[in-house]
Amino acid sequence: QVQLVESGGGLVQAGGSLRLSCVVSGSILSINSMAWYRQAPGKQRELVAAVSSGGITNYADSVKGRFTISRDNAKNTVFLQMNSLKLEDTAVYYCNADVRRVWAPKSSPYWGQGTQVTVSS
Repeated sequence: QVQLVESGGGLVQAGGSLRLSCVVSGSILSINSMAWYRQAPGKQRELVAAVSSGGITNYADSVKGRFTISRDNAKNTVFLQMNSLKLEDTAVYYCNADVRRVWAPKSSPYWGQGTQVTVSS
């Protein structure tokens, strides 16, 4: 079994910063890509940022220059540093990881439970 546990969400004023963390645990053989998605009320879930096992990153245009994704492979953890937050960043943020479990023939995507980020004016 694989679990993803997010932390770091909360309420912040526009222009402020938050740092999200997501720890992956369980019977893990390897973790490929790790990513953060978000879903605002009434909207579809969208990719915010992703990082490959080799450290290559990509970002949604809306967060480029403000958000930074990083990972600690030794701790099976992915981070999202969010700076210069805007009202439109308000959403539930979900951690995603492509994990190969021990004895599994291939990897599969897993999701965290989500953490609320609310940006106020």
